[in-house]
Amino acid sequence: MSERWARLALQTYRWAGMAAYPFMGVYVGMRATRGKEQHDRRGERYGRASEKRPDGPLVWVHAVSVGETGAVSGLIGRLRGRGVPVVLTTGTVTSAALARERFGDEVIHQYVPLDLKPAVSRFLNYWQPDLAVFAESEIWPMTILELGARRIPQVLINGRMSDRSFRRWKNRLALAESLFENLSHVAAQTERDGERFRALGARPVTVSGNLKADVPVPPVEPGVFAQMSARVENRPVWLAVSTHEGEELAAARVHAMLKKRWPNLLTVIVPRHPTRADDVQAAIGGMGLTVVRRTQDKFPTDASDIFLGDTIGEMGLYLRMGKIAFVGRSLTADGGQNPLEPAMLGCAVLAGPNLSNFEEVYGRFQEARAARVVDDEIMLAKAVNFLLANEPMCDAMAAAGQGVVADMEGALERTWQTLNPYIQPLVVKASLSPSGRAGADEGTDRMSVANGGARFGW
Repeated sequence: MSERWARLALQTYRWAGMAAYPFMGVYVGMRATRGKEQHDRRGERYGRASEKRPDGPLVWVHAVSVGETGAVSGLIGRLRGRGVPVVLTTGTVTSAALARERFGDEVIHQYVPLDLKPAVSRFLNYWQPDLAVFAESEIWPMTILELGARRIPQVLINGRMSDRSFRRWKNRLALAESLFENLSHVAAQTERDGERFRALGARPVTVSGNLKADVPVPPVEPGVFAQMSARVENRPVWLAVSTHEGEELAAARVHAMLKKRWPNLLTVIVPRHPTRADDVQAAIGGMGLTVVRRTQDKFPTDASDIFLGDTIGEMGLYLRMGKIAFVGRSLTADGGQNPLEPAMLGCAVLAGPNLSNFEEVYGRFQEARAARVVDDEIMLAKAVNFLLANEPMCDAMAAAGQGVVADMEGALERTWQTLNPYIQPLVVKASLSPSGRAGADEGTDRMSVANGGARFGW
């Protein structure tokens, strides 16, 4: 694709978006009926603000979903610790709930505007960010072009580029270059990711590592954990977490296979999207298994086969229930999910073969013998059975996983150094604004947020 055709393609994208804009209400409304949008906040998807913009400088941080929101938590804590206001956008209901739980009133949350010129322009006209920070693989053409036209620095952090995305962009190289040249900096997760961004025209590109390795261990309420432990302490337990459609039924079939050898077995299933819990419960119940849910039954009973973790923000509880965790979006879905949180909490990690989004991470885990990849649910059943019967091997895998996570730490500091040239002027500007001077006495509290995250409950 030539440069001329790239410009034409972007212009066509712009006009197509403007033509589609009046009809997007139907699309957003349908998503709302399926629980994928909040009815009372649909206006945010069109760039209409639901909160007041604070005085002074403002950093816009975008993290599409739950995992990315957790990954940028430390960065947001540092920004707030230096008095710089943040508007955080996410794209899912679950990530919005996580943002509310983690940050409370310390951070303004909005749903990300649709990548259509009217919505993006309205969002930028109102919030007027001084810096835009995007996490991982969020490449939205209209948003990038609008920020570029306004000369607002935009930095991609924790950047990753999957095999499929790289092939698509490489086949449209001129288009990729016309977009990526607008990025002020890319902080990639791995050397391979960095080389791919450079090949697509991004400059400069540095490698910072994976921010998710610097996320604090998922918390748990001590009282709730004590109650849960009392319910499961005499039972063999394994988990299937971050599961996608098809993987819950696969986990249930594994349970049915293993129950013959482990009559008291408890399988904990945590869907990636809790809004699917009704369908999951109905499907598994139809197999003749007893299903209880965290939102309805609170705790498993002695007769429970499946405990369905259908809440947001309690992964720290679920991952402490057992020592074996299958990580989803890898068996019947594609791309995989990050294994770092299970590893942090001492779980031996299992995953399916479809790991294109996390090849480097799983490569490290496999090299350290901290994870096993299974091709199908039969192999998954065999792996779970083996680890239940061989506790020393299970513990060794878990210890190896914790070692991998420890070796990966440091990405937050490297990312902060990358952003520092853009942030330091905003820190000075914030200190000179009326709100900055009024909040000067809160500096100590804010630094506690940056350093330990205590006020956010990390």
